[in-house]
Amino acid sequence: MLQQHHRLLSVHFNVQDSITDTYSNDYNSPNKLIPMIENLNSLVKQNADDTIIKNTAIPDAQNEAAVQEASSAIEQSLKTSLSGGKVNEVANLFNGNGENVTANPVTQQATGNFIDRLQSRFGLNLQQAGSIANNLIPTVLQRLVQKAKDPADSSFDLQKIFNEVSEGKTKGLNVQSMLANMKGGMDRDGDGDVDLQDLKAFFTGSGGVVDKVKGLFK
Repeated sequence: MLQQHHRLLSVHFNVQDSITDTYSNDYNSPNKLIPMIENLNSLVKQNADDTIIKNTAIPDAQNEAAVQEASSAIEQSLKTSLSGGKVNEVANLFNGNGENVTANPVTQQATGNFIDRLQSRFGLNLQQAGSIANNLIPTVLQRLVQKAKDPADSSFDLQKIFNEVSEGKTKGLNVQSMLANMKGGMDRDGDGDVDLQDLKAFFTGSGGVVDKVKGLFK
């Protein structure tokens, strides 16, 4: 009887572990480690020497936290743009070589987001936070775009970036092909082909265009 009880407990915990593993692999799970964010943290550190590391406005003990906030601000900006249907803004960011990154709405949103985080978490005033964010965020995004377009650099893969920030929606979608088509103009005047409105619906989860969009860009 006691052995049977132990076997039942063992089965229970094995099943529970399996359930935990399943949820850990889900895109919405807080337990999931996102490689892009880890690489993004490293990229921020590489470019934060003057803005964060040597900045007396941010105590040394909080440098790592400030770096993570910058990374999170960038990730959140990319996610918000895609989920909000502003696919063209993200496409324009990655279609360039980083030369006009400052003017891109994704960059501006990430910069504003980081300013808010610096003020609320570290007690910086608007001038201090603005100086840090305006110098750091565009620089990091410029390097991110360049690395994503560099076939010799494996730290940032464009397909993986989109898969992660879209929470898996772009799996099975050829992101390189999508960006190339958007660069050439996606609005096809309602002739039945996939256009920008279809892509917006694809990322926002509205409309029945998932197979239609994925079929075009495979």
